[in-house]
Amino acid sequence: MKNAPRSGKGNEVSSQIMIGYHEILKGLRKLDLEHSNPVLAHASLSAFGQVRGGADTVVGALLASFESVIMPAFTYMTMLVPKVGPQDNAIAYNNLNDANLMAEFFQEDMPADRMMGLIPETLRKLEEAERSTHPILSFVGVNASDILATQTLEFPLAPIQALSEQDGWVLLLGVDHNTNTTIHLGELLAGRRTFTRWALTPEGVVECSQFPACSKGFPAIAPFLDLIVRKTEIGEATVQAIAVKDLLEVTKAQISQDARALLCDDPGCQRCNAVRNEVTKELVVQ
Repeated sequence: MKNAPRSGKGNEVSSQIMIGYHEILKGLRKLDLEHSNPVLAHASLSAFGQVRGGADTVVGALLASFESVIMPAFTYMTMLVPKVGPQDNAIAYNNLNDANLMAEFFQEDMPADRMMGLIPETLRKLEEAERSTHPILSFVGVNASDILATQTLEFPLAPIQALSEQDGWVLLLGVDHNTNTTIHLGELLAGRRTFTRWALTPEGVVECSQFPACSKGFPAIAPFLDLIVRKTEIGEATVQAIAVKDLLEVTKAQISQDARALLCDDPGCQRCNAVRNEVTKELVVQ
């Protein structure tokens, strides 16, 4: 009997399964979504285990499964902090000069932030891909020109609203709800406060309104989605699909019932603390 293959770490046996294009395609089909439904995908390549062809394979399977595919391509490296600004904005002014020196000018062809992962950056590099022009919160997509065109400086989450109107779906490919940008739109629609941030562009420093709050508390929404979420396994990744419209309604309902819902429990989180403080002030007034 031949010895089982082993990893390079001592005598530990490798548990990762190699998957390829057809396995990913088959898994996506199990979600039973229509090809015409546009999707907003959040994905982690490493969550799948070993993927033959890497991020290119995942992107190829997504484009074969859905007519329109969109992903966040955020560029936090463009952000600046001014010396002064609005009060209660969850930011320390005139305290990040070193970070300002590291800021980069937004360009439409600049890479997505590394924390976005390899998959959205792979989508961005496709010849047929288009990108919205928000200097911090841009989205990239294929066959999604009309959706991407809705984004403005004043309403950065407009593409998600457009997805909702077109019966779009959110796909979470090996990631949790803390990456689920659609919940931020639900917060906004529920009346939760947003923030102001600034970005460096070739035209100068641009003020960006409706910058969302923290997302670290978003996994708490999971139990309330049990009746509307579709799940499957692809390789080692759990894949979830939720209709954008339904997710927005659940988010609004949670915040309506509890104004502090979905906030994180980090005592040092400036954005969540700002939201809590505002809720407290409103309760005192009432």
